[in-house]
Amino acid sequence: MSKKEPGRRWLILVIKLPADPSRHRVAVWRELRKTGALSLGQGIWAVPDVPVFADGVTRAITLAEQAGGQAVTLNASGRSEEDASRFQALFTAARSEDWQEFLADCGKFEQELAKEIRIGKFTLAELEEEEQSMERLRRWHRDLTARDVFGAPEAAEAGRRLKQCAAACEGYAERVFAALHQSPQGEQ
Repeated sequence: MSKKEPGRRWLILVIKLPADPSRHRVAVWRELRKTGALSLGQGIWAVPDVPVFADGVTRAITLAEQAGGQAVTLNASGRSEEDASRFQALFTAARSEDWQEFLADCGKFEQELAKEIRIGKFTLAELEEEEQSMERLRRWHRDLTARDVFGAPEAAEAGRRLKQCAAACEGYAERVFAALHQSPQGEQ
């Protein structure tokens, strides 16, 4: 593994914010979570030192400074192979949790489509809502894929489930269009 490969080099962020108002701490916390940063303790976060995390780190630092806080960014590497492995395992476990949440949402999406088919709700408004949900899943998958620099085991299953969701959404769209173009009973 070279020194530039993920797992060898990390950015450690030490962020200190005023206690009040709490909305500033929440904003920084949300940005770091959205970025995929690993919380190491109160105000201490880590991300692999790769470009995909740069914008989120910059946004978190800007939020902290705008709130009157301080942010220090350190370059770090483990002192041993075990340190590097431990960090990588912690980071991958966090991505696994993200993927599990994604997979659960895929299940909810498929259940929602099945319900609409079961009750025969084939409207353009419902189709548009389902297509928006599908696009949200696609964006989420893209974001998780970008952050999952070590390849959590759930990533492959998530890719398969996203394809299944897309196929289910396409099937629902076909049913909606068929229902809309069907002639009323008795007409020919």
